[in-house]
Amino acid sequence: MNLPLGTIRETKPLVHHMTNWVTIYDCANMTRAFGALPVMAHAPQEAADMTGIASALVLNIGTLTEELIDAMLISAKAANEKNIPVVLDAVGVGATKFRDEMAAKILDSARIDVIKGNYSEIAKLAGENAQTRGVEATSIDADPKQVAKDFAGSRSCVVVMTGAEDIISDGKRTYVVKNGHESMGLIVGTGCMAASVIGTFAAVDTDYCNAAKDALCYFGIAGELAAEKSEGPGTFKMYFYDEVFNLSDEKARSMINVEEC
Repeated sequence: MNLPLGTIRETKPLVHHMTNWVTIYDCANMTRAFGALPVMAHAPQEAADMTGIASALVLNIGTLTEELIDAMLISAKAANEKNIPVVLDAVGVGATKFRDEMAAKILDSARIDVIKGNYSEIAKLAGENAQTRGVEATSIDADPKQVAKDFAGSRSCVVVMTGAEDIISDGKRTYVVKNGHESMGLIVGTGCMAASVIGTFAAVDTDYCNAAKDALCYFGIAGELAAEKSEGPGTFKMYFYDEVFNLSDEKARSMINVEEC
C-alpha cells in the first residue's frame, strides 16, 4: 500500500521552487510541514545547479518577469535531464497577454509533467473560452473534466484543475477530489501551496497522476481539520500548518473523498 506521507518524511526530498513573491514564505512552510525540504532559488546563475540536487521542481508564474522565465527554463531543462518531476502552476493565465505568452513558452520549451491551475487558467491554456480576473477563476464554457482529460492527453502530462472540487487527469484516468473546505479560499496562497504539495508528493511517487491526487486529498483533509478549530482566516492558517504537521497516512486514508470518473 502506498504511504506517501511516511515516505516523504523518511526521505525528506528537496523541492526546488521558482515561485511568486506573494506566497513564497507560505509555500516553503507548507512544504516543510509535510516533511520535505524547500529551497527557493531564482537566480539564473545557479538555477541548473540547484535543480540538479533537487527531487522535484515547482514553477509558479504569479509574479513573473522575463529574467525569472529565463531562469525557469534553465531549471526545467536541468530537471528534464535529471528526470525529476516539473510542476507548472499557471497562475493568472488569461489575465494578460504577457502571462499567456510566457506560460506557452515554458510549455513549448521543456517537458512539464504536471500543469496546475484553477478552472479558468487551465481552460485558457487548453484553448477554451475562459475568463480570468487577476488570479481568480471566473467561468469556463466547457465541461472541466473533459477539458482536463483532453488537455492532459494532448500534452502527455498530468493536468490539475483546482476549485471547490479538484480535477486530476493524465488523459486516461480522471479523478475528482472532494476533500477541502471553503475556509481554504479565505487566505491568500492556498493555490500556490497546493502546487508545492503536488511537487512534494511527486518527488516520491513517479506516477504523477496518483501523486497529484494524493497531494490534494491530504492537503484538503488538513484544511477540513483546521476549519473545525478556527474562527477566521488568521486562526485557520495557524491550524492549517499544524494539521498538516500532525497528519498521518492512516488518518488521511480514513478521510479521503475522491471519485474516479
